[in-house]
Amino acid sequence: MDEKQRVQAYIDNVEQALQQLAGKRLEKPYAKLVELAKLYVDDARYYLEKGDTFTALACVAYAEGLIDALRWLGVVDFEWKALSKLLSRPKVVVAGSFELLHPGHIELLRRAWELGRVHVIVARDASVERFKGRPPLVPEKQRLQVISAVKYVSKAVLGSERDVVEPLKALKPDIILLGPDQWVDETWLEKRLEEEGVSAKIVRLEKRVECEYCSTTRIACRVLSLFPREKCVA
Repeated sequence: MDEKQRVQAYIDNVEQALQQLAGKRLEKPYAKLVELAKLYVDDARYYLEKGDTFTALACVAYAEGLIDALRWLGVVDFEWKALSKLLSRPKVVVAGSFELLHPGHIELLRRAWELGRVHVIVARDASVERFKGRPPLVPEKQRLQVISAVKYVSKAVLGSERDVVEPLKALKPDIILLGPDQWVDETWLEKRLEEEGVSAKIVRLEKRVECEYCSTTRIACRVLSLFPREKCVA
């Protein structure tokens, strides 16, 4: 395992600790330290993406020190995960069109991140048009760029125009996480994976996130209602 992967595991460890602290009410000075830790983690991700593992490691180490101090003072209570365990986290695959990113997508990616290292398969334009009966709202390269920037995602790739199982053969996931309303039938997928020699556990989220605009269709309709047709001309 290379240096970048080790630093990434270190960042994941600190982010999981911060996730455990989410929603906790802390006194102002302590809350400020947690916010600073989050900023240093963001910096660590930035420098890691730039290939500067030394600076990334320095940033995440500082973030770890801040929240670990709160743990030793008894202000917060959480458990660090062993780095060796994080380094061997399973590979979790999520797939979708991700036309307009909304809270439902973020929850799916967050849940996948809790299970392991997240790899996303972004549906090709032709596949979106075939399944939805219309062209995608946003082209595939842009959708790939946006989903790659989500902090829960380790890597994102474009899918196949020929066979939805093709990228799974290349990624060799340990877990495939399905959204609650994704069209894929688990029995069919299990059979196809077995035929292709892919051994992966299939998990489906039971509940979808409910919010006013947790749907690409709702967002698109909202845009149409707010913008007169003449303003939509590029």
